[in-house]
Amino acid sequence: MTERPWGVPGRVLPPHERSEPLWSKVPEVTALFWGVKVLTTGMGETASDYLGRTLGPIPAGSLGLLGLAALLTLQFRSSRYRPWIYWSAIVMVSVFGTMAADVVHVVAGIPYAVSTVAFSLALAAVLVAWYASEKTLSIHSVRTRRRETFYWATVLATFALGTAIGDLTAGTLKLGYLPSGILFAALIAVPALAGRFAGLDPVTAFWVAYILTRPLGASFADWMGVSTGRGGLGWGTGPVSLALLLPIAALVGYLAVSRKDTPLEQRIAGAVA
Repeated sequence: MTERPWGVPGRVLPPHERSEPLWSKVPEVTALFWGVKVLTTGMGETASDYLGRTLGPIPAGSLGLLGLAALLTLQFRSSRYRPWIYWSAIVMVSVFGTMAADVVHVVAGIPYAVSTVAFSLALAAVLVAWYASEKTLSIHSVRTRRRETFYWATVLATFALGTAIGDLTAGTLKLGYLPSGILFAALIAVPALAGRFAGLDPVTAFWVAYILTRPLGASFADWMGVSTGRGGLGWGTGPVSLALLLPIAALVGYLAVSRKDTPLEQRIAGAVA
């Protein structure tokens, strides 16, 4: 499948020069999607904490930003959904989103209650701009460069917001990490139930659940990684990050081979080819 620019017959543009992606660049939303998503949120939390303590906030943030830029560049240059590229980009969004929320609190001294409101407004602004431009927020419609840009801006905002919310409940409200994780595990069932029994719009239900995966995974990861004096198991943020990386890699490898979450049109095209 090729794409030709208007007015230049016979020339096929390489993926990074195309104004429109040929295929959907987002995976199908399955149970494995949610499983990998929660694991990446946990890993992003502990990996960010480990890098911040080891390298310092500024070097760690700079490294996270470079990694994020590199992987998003690969994602945008790709012509279709590729599990390793997409999920690696999600991991780096998770790491950098955590760093952004932590820097706002630790370096700038802004309370989590304030940053939660600020990130909520930022997310709302992105969603409003996305809808005003495209008249839809469905991830199944992410088939143009502009929509892909809105999608990743939304994802980054949800990670930063989710980090702030998780730290707000665990720290500022003094619930602790394990109770916070249990709270968000209960809350994430609400949009699914509301969609099934109360007629909640599927797109709204998706984004509400997507936001909640961040504090859900991060709360449990923090609980495993922080010291017993802070209410955790004391396993360490580095070991927990590595422990979470293994199932992420295994699941993404499975998805790459099985193509379980590859958009149907791509699976059909692959079968025909």
